[in-house]
Amino acid sequence: MSDTLEKRSMDDIATLQSPVVKDPEAAILKNVLPGPPPFRWSSLWQPAQINPLNGKSYTLPIFRLTDQYAINFHLAWLGFFVAFLSWFAFPPLIPEAIKKDLNLTTAQIGNSNIIALLATLVMRFAIGPFVDRFGPRYTLAGILVVGAIPSGLAGTISSASGLYAIRFFIGILGATFVPCIAWSTLFFDKSIVGAANAFVGGWGVVSGVTFVVQVAVFQSLVDARGLSPHSAWRAAFAVVPVPILLFIALLTLTIGTDCPAGKWSARHTLPATAAAARLGHIAKLDPAERAVYTRKANEKQTGTTHVTPVEENEEEDVAQLATVQLDVAVNEPLTLKKLAEILTTASTWLPSLMYMTTFGFELCVDANLVNVLVANNKLTQLNAGYLASTFGFMNIVTRPSGGFIGDWLYKRYGVKGKKYITVVLGFLQGAMSLAFGLYSHAKYSQGQRPSVGITMLLMVLMGIFCEVANGTNFSLVPHCNPFSGGTVTGLTGGLGNFGGIVYAIMFRYLPKQGYTNAWIASGAFAMGINLFCVILPLPKE
Repeated sequence: MSDTLEKRSMDDIATLQSPVVKDPEAAILKNVLPGPPPFRWSSLWQPAQINPLNGKSYTLPIFRLTDQYAINFHLAWLGFFVAFLSWFAFPPLIPEAIKKDLNLTTAQIGNSNIIALLATLVMRFAIGPFVDRFGPRYTLAGILVVGAIPSGLAGTISSASGLYAIRFFIGILGATFVPCIAWSTLFFDKSIVGAANAFVGGWGVVSGVTFVVQVAVFQSLVDARGLSPHSAWRAAFAVVPVPILLFIALLTLTIGTDCPAGKWSARHTLPATAAAARLGHIAKLDPAERAVYTRKANEKQTGTTHVTPVEENEEEDVAQLATVQLDVAVNEPLTLKKLAEILTTASTWLPSLMYMTTFGFELCVDANLVNVLVANNKLTQLNAGYLASTFGFMNIVTRPSGGFIGDWLYKRYGVKGKKYITVVLGFLQGAMSLAFGLYSHAKYSQGQRPSVGITMLLMVLMGIFCEVANGTNFSLVPHCNPFSGGTVTGLTGGLGNFGGIVYAIMFRYLPKQGYTNAWIASGAFAMGINLFCVILPLPKE
């Protein structure tokens, strides 16, 4: 399948070979090629239309399951999705089954939520450089296999400390988000990368499925199989997450593709690297990559391919080059110098801080909403779990919508359109959280409980603003330090988890009266950070 990808890109480049266009890379840079095609519904099931400069697709052929671009797209979101089946399998079962079985206090439950997010925070920061060095496909499969081990050991928990340990190691699975998004970014052009990333992230983070599945499996084991709650919640982990994690890891390794050029070591053989060299960015190749490049250069001399080696040094008037970094960027291994450059670039922190307030909030709501509904409205674990699943299920529509909005605004206003819509949505999410906290406080002051209907209405509004913002945010991320896409995705994703910890601490230490003060603090935090992001500079186009 990887050969098909490479052949398709080379065939597109070959069409530029003519007396008028001697150098395809230079022609592309001078905008001889037309831009992305207008959207057509048929593009969803027709073969991907390729940008010959970087091998990325202008279209999103999600229904053409024989197309390698579609295969990699679906494997990316599935990898993140199945990770959620284990990563967030505890929250829907904690309020009744696990809490009673392990004699947990409210404080211990809060501690376990924080610990689960802490592991993901560390791993997301750490996994980014692995993506840039080894590629997202192998990184994703590795995380799924490693994460399946503690998932299978969940049934051995017998105390709060055991719960902490298992949730910490299961938290490793949350790092699948980094290779998931990086893989999508590799295969889809900047004109549609917002939608592609939003679909991958949105479908992958449909945590509502986890809430429904885990509660249903637990209840089935109790009612139909006659297991005790003590045994049923433990068996639920072995029944659902473990075999699915291993199966998707196997699919990723057997039918996935590293990058548009085929193998990860061949990623510099597309014309984008030569184009980047003309713009002053010289790729650093390791021995394996150098060998691939030498082979491709020899093939070009014999007329087998049309790939221009990176060492080729043709004079070019840089002032005439009509391209952006994102067009020619190819992931490169992280160095200390590059890391320092990334961390000292102000625009790096723009999507990271906004994601801290939005995705961090989503993680916190996923972990606490069942507890809130049980505490506020005296619902059973089963009913609270089903209602709480609404927040996660909305990602099927909300996050992809954010990607489409980001791409649409980019065509009209450039990168600033993506920035300001994300700021506005994050601020509105904070305003809804603040409103819910004030509403709950007012009801408790009157000696009443918050209405389930109003609670869910405000939760839906919070979810819309929060999840659409997550989509627009990751249409912005690829513009930030694009030659280190894995590292920047890991940094942004890690800050998202750090935000989850900040919010979790609020819910841990402000639990009184149905977490009223926690909602107020969460709203103020989100509104303040997003207002600060207004002054941060934009990344390059």
